[in-house]
Amino acid sequence: MFPQTEIGADPSGVKAYAQAVQQMGFAHLAAYDHVLGADKSMRPDWRGYSSESLFHEPMVLFGYLAAIAPGLELVPQVIILPQRQTALLAKQAAEVDVLTGGKLRLGVGIGWNAVEYEGLGMDFRNRGRRFEEQIALLRRLWTEPVITYEGRYDRITAAGLNPLPIQQPIPLWIGASAEAALKRAAILADGYFPQRPLEGGWPATVAKIRQWRAEAGRDPKEFGIDARINLGDGNPEDWRKAAEDWRGLGATHLSINTMGAGLQGADAHVDALRRVQAAITV
Repeated sequence: MFPQTEIGADPSGVKAYAQAVQQMGFAHLAAYDHVLGADKSMRPDWRGYSSESLFHEPMVLFGYLAAIAPGLELVPQVIILPQRQTALLAKQAAEVDVLTGGKLRLGVGIGWNAVEYEGLGMDFRNRGRRFEEQIALLRRLWTEPVITYEGRYDRITAAGLNPLPIQQPIPLWIGASAEAALKRAAILADGYFPQRPLEGGWPATVAKIRQWRAEAGRDPKEFGIDARINLGDGNPEDWRKAAEDWRGLGATHLSINTMGAGLQGADAHVDALRRVQAAITV
């Protein structure tokens, strides 16, 4: 996990971190997405990221990383899709896919931050409905040179992207925690990023996802799971056990989050990655 909130704004630190991750043999680098941070002094009950939280914009960041760490798969985890213009995001994603040689895995979600929706001119209340329409439109834009489309929220008349992405379509993964969102991911997406389990824990949650996917006529074996280990959750034995548990559940990817452990700067986060990597590598 790219340490968004703790790496700082110095591009040399971003470069050093990404190149170290590549040299250490990691397969992918994931980054969170937030555009606007709320001012907590004006919102005393605010919870979550704020105007004090530093965030690099993922698609711009990935354009930079495509040149300096070309071996990494790049994974926004996740782009808040309904607060963005569908065609513009389709274009940005296609460009990143081209520049990385087909190494973009696009994570999307509906988000929780109404402040961002307001600032970007989108309706926070219809984000779930708009999200499903956007997924279908993104796939058409990535696979057809010219399309005509008229939906509830988007309209395109005889137009298309150029260049098209290398991956047609780009893999779409969903970040989800609520049961309705998990079911949406199982039916619509190529994989998902676990956030919180449903009742019964992760084994029951994964079983439900596979059931929903099978009921929708989609192969459960072709559905990815990108689990996450947090540095701050325990010690090397805890990290090792978490990795083994996710392997047992059939996770296809594993991401290591070093944020929230009191670290600052690229070097500290790289050192932390090495500790976790040593603990979980088999």
